[in-house]
Order: sequence, then C-alpha cells, then structure tokens
Amino acid sequence: MTRRISWALLAVLVLAQICYPLTTGDTRAGLTVATVVLGWLLSVGHALLSRGPRVAAALVAVATGGGFAIEAIGVATGVPFGSYDYSGELGPKLAGVPLIIPLAWTWMAWPAWLAAVRLTSGGSTTSTDSGATVGRWAGRIALATVGLAAWDLFLDPQMVAEGYWVWRDATPALPGLPGIPVSNYLGWLLFAVLMMSALRPLAGPAAERTDRRDHPMTALYLWTYFSSILAHAVFLDLPASALWGAAGMSVTAIPLAVTVLRARQARATRQEDHQPHRPGVDATR
Repeated sequence: MTRRISWALLAVLVLAQICYPLTTGDTRAGLTVATVVLGWLLSVGHALLSRGPRVAAALVAVATGGGFAIEAIGVATGVPFGSYDYSGELGPKLAGVPLIIPLAWTWMAWPAWLAAVRLTSGGSTTSTDSGATVGRWAGRIALATVGLAAWDLFLDPQMVAEGYWVWRDATPALPGLPGIPVSNYLGWLLFAVLMMSALRPLAGPAAERTDRRDHPMTALYLWTYFSSILAHAVFLDLPASALWGAAGMSVTAIPLAVTVLRARQARATRQEDHQPHRPGVDATR
C-alpha cells in the first residue's frame, strides 16, 4: 500500500514537472505551487505510511516548521541567506514568507535523508564499534546535508529567473549565476546540517533503516537530479545552473545511482542462479 500510494503521487508530480516548461505567467506560478504541495504530500505521506506518525511529525517539525522559521528570520534580517524579498506570485505569505516555501524544504529533505541512510549502510547491524558508528553518523549527516543544500543550485536560479524572489545585494555570486549571492548557498548548507542533525533524534531509530518501501523516494531524488540537469540545460535556458547543480548534487546522486544499479544487477544474478535447468540441456552452453 505504501509503495503504491507513493508511486502514484510521484507519477503525478513528474507529470506536473514535465508540464512546467510548457507554461508561462500565472499558469506557471500556479503549477509551481501545485508541484511543491504535491512534493510535500509525497514525502510526508511516505514518512507516515512507511514509518509511522513519530517520523512524519519529526519531518514536519524539523523541515516545515524549521524551514518557515529560518525563512522568516532571513526575510526580516538577511541572516543567514542574505537580503531578499519574495514576490506575490507564490501564494499567501506569513511574516513575508510564502507558505509553500517551507513545504519545498520538506519535499526534498526526506529523500535526501533516505539517500544518505542507504549510502551509509542503513539497515546494517554488523558493526558495534563506536568509532565506526560515529563515522557513519557523520558521513550520513554530511551526505544528507549536501544532498539537500545542493538542490538550491538548481532551484534558486530557476525561481529568480521567474521573478518569484529577488536579492537586494547579489554579490559576490557564483560564476554564471548572477543575481544570487554566495551567502544564499552557505545559508542553505548551515540550515541543512542543523535540520539533518535534528531529524534522527526526533524521528527515532525507524529513520535509520531503508528497505523496498523507500524505492519511490530513491526514484524521486534521482528524477530530481537528472531531470533538473536536462530542464536547465535544454528547456529553461539556464546552462550555468545545470552545470553547478549537476556538480553539487552529484555528491549524493551519483553514488546513489550506482548503488541502485548494483542492487538491480545483484538481484538479476540471484534470479538467474535460481533458474532450474531443463533436463538434457547443457548448462554450460
């Protein structure tokens, strides 16, 4: 049931994102809002159905609640992202922050966390060495942090190009990405590491393991990575953000893709090994 619902929501989300480059103006803004809401429902719904209310509540508290708080502080003070303002195109605001913005943090925080858990042997209980445990925890936080924060290398240039928010002082900026200060990306890194560090203690041990129920979240993360590269490079005329985003998210996305491919190959090999041989047929042929 969990996987069927998650796959269905993911399919609708993918369809909405495919339609994005085909729209303009108010239609595109409305589709942006709908996409973020779908993403939030997908991630929170998956956390709830696969791991229960504690994990879902922790995700909402840390990513949605924390995301709103940091954005409200950012709009009011310019810390930690820099000085910026949101336009009125993304729906209703509270404290100067469109209500969908913290939903976007949540949408990508959960698949980024699960990707990091999978890449750091989530589900392995073979090691009891405290040093290995601490090292695994640190690596998991680092991968999840970069996995989430690097997404903004795609997101911010796209949203700024649409006029959904504007920076008052956009210097210094990354090469090829004018209009967005480097402080924005550093702010994302800071908040992402705080978020990921808080998620596990609040969510409990259920957030430390991955299994087949999490395949839709893996697909979501990899889809976001590869489709964003294609969209920015080809459809949105944002080649620089395609390169920066591809490089940044690759830290988590490429190892995750390799892990998925190896798991599929191992599963196919096991299935071949268990195929019964027909009598009279040379098994070496």
